[in-house]
Amino acid sequence: MKKRYRLGCALMLMTAVSLNAQKKSSNLETYEVSRTLPVVDTIELKEKLLLREQEIARSNTARKKQPFLYKEVEWDSTLQNLNDRKYAAKIDRLWMEELTNGSLYDSITALVDDTEYEDVDYPELTTKVLKERLAELDARTPFNVEYNPSLENVIKGYLKRHKPTLERLMGLSQFYFPGFEETLDKHNMPLELKYLAIVESALRPRAKSRVGATGMWQFMFNTGKLYGLDVSSYVDERMDPILSTEAAAQYLSKLYEIFDDWDLALASYNSGPGNVSKAIRRSGGRTNYWNIRHHLPRETAGYIPAFLATMYIFEYADEHGYHPAQPDVNYFETDTIRVKETITLQQVSAYTGVSLDEIQFLNPAYKLDVIPYLEDKEYYLRLPITAIGPFVANEENIYNTAKKELERDEKTLPQYLEVPSSVTYRVRSGDYLGKIASRYGVGVSQIKRWNNLRSNNLRIGQRLSLYPNKPVATSSSKGSSKSVTSSGEKKYVVQRGDSLWKIARKFPGVSAENLKVWNDISGTKLKPGMTLVIAN
Repeated sequence: MKKRYRLGCALMLMTAVSLNAQKKSSNLETYEVSRTLPVVDTIELKEKLLLREQEIARSNTARKKQPFLYKEVEWDSTLQNLNDRKYAAKIDRLWMEELTNGSLYDSITALVDDTEYEDVDYPELTTKVLKERLAELDARTPFNVEYNPSLENVIKGYLKRHKPTLERLMGLSQFYFPGFEETLDKHNMPLELKYLAIVESALRPRAKSRVGATGMWQFMFNTGKLYGLDVSSYVDERMDPILSTEAAAQYLSKLYEIFDDWDLALASYNSGPGNVSKAIRRSGGRTNYWNIRHHLPRETAGYIPAFLATMYIFEYADEHGYHPAQPDVNYFETDTIRVKETITLQQVSAYTGVSLDEIQFLNPAYKLDVIPYLEDKEYYLRLPITAIGPFVANEENIYNTAKKELERDEKTLPQYLEVPSSVTYRVRSGDYLGKIASRYGVGVSQIKRWNNLRSNNLRIGQRLSLYPNKPVATSSSKGSSKSVTSSGEKKYVVQRGDSLWKIARKFPGVSAENLKVWNDISGTKLKPGMTLVIAN
């Protein structure tokens, strides 16, 4: 009896050790995911990875046995539509909405412009603790991170009033900061300069200021050209995160050579070296930023405090209880492909199964969602790593199909590429962005970008610059014209249980993405009774 008991205990102990070892192994394998999405079942994630590996294997086998089929490059979309993956799909969708949401740029712009220096009551952070932490930052960075009451009030104001905004920015930074740090390290520059992109643009590649500064690093047209950033009718490399970061590193390095002080270099990056030189003269030759701040433009006066406050909060996020949402660590593993023929981002989305929003996010430099092909210039398409293989394997067929589609669709795009012409549209009563976009065959986001619109609101008489994808019908147009006009629109009233996908299936040739563009819908929620415009 005792022998059996000892044997049973030994077996239980061995089982417990084995299970514990498996658990540790599992924790190591899924740490990054469980850290950010603790409710996701790790077994489900492993099943998803296994399904993807099996699908890739089947795709490769089929590719060897049969000629190219259009459906073959859509393998990834089937994974996204599995019923038992709804939670993962929801997480991906919400994260993509966060990445493409422009509200953060407005928030950070207001935050910098309206920086306040009055006393802020925030007992959670004492002056003594703040002084100690600022001294630590000063010791490990080349910036002048010195305590002063004004900086204390800015930091406490951010902590008290702007936690949601900064927490969202921390989540976004997980994707961009590794690339920033690599570039800054290559130029032997302080890695903390990465925080400058938050103050400049809230990490928005397509951010555009009131004066025309564009991209994450807010380059003006001439400065961008000076540092090798190509700006044309189709491409704006100021919006390319990699190229613009390289240019920003070169520009900041040059400014530091001039002023030999990072505070002054940052101030001149924002307002120009001339304004900083004037401020130094007006302050009697002083070169300390805090002494010349009152002689700088208003937005620059709040610039350095905003930068230092952002650096402090990011560096001490844990101490202040910040818990930013983060994407699945493998979600944005990407690679690039050199484009060999003209292709639109919409076509890439259709051929790869990757959502148009994600492709636009990964390729923000293509202003008109068209990647042109020029013999003397190389352009690249960035895709998730999972879509690279199918695209490369079917590259020739994809370009042939894309070319035929462009020739078939009224031959508007080739003409459009050769002679890019703009149209000035005057807003009338009853107009809205979705209606105007459908009429001219463009996207709502494009109209907003071309006209530097921060919201969807329009006023009667407002003039909009448009670059139409299709000709607009006039009184002399022939009956065979396929252009969209108000008389060619259909109306659909949303019923209970409807979704964009279900409604799109009712109308041949219409996609859910079309419905979102035509009706200026940013999300996927519909309300019964809503009237949707269906362009002809």
